[in-house]
Amino acid sequence: MFKKKNESFVCINCKKKVKSHPSSSRDHCNHCLFGLHVDNEPGDRLNSCRGVLEPVGLRKKNGKEQVVFKCQRCHEKVYCMTAPDDNFDAILELTLVEY
Repeated sequence: MFKKKNESFVCINCKKKVKSHPSSSRDHCNHCLFGLHVDNEPGDRLNSCRGVLEPVGLRKKNGKEQVVFKCQRCHEKVYCMTAPDDNFDAILELTLVEY
């Protein structure tokens, strides 16, 4: 069940201030795309791992682009939809990565 929690935060990787998502729950930095492994379901913030999510690729599912992350702590792959204000150059760089 989707529980929307949409807070601003300081990125664990690039240390930039990240504003809340314009229409959903923010789960990754819109500057460098790194995130934290905090959700079991989008926006619930109930995952106890809390590892750093490194962006490692990009995929398209149901017509929407998703960033592919690999958790640096538990090594799980996590998929999150791109946000309209994500750094386009950072997303483009992910198209060059094979996963």
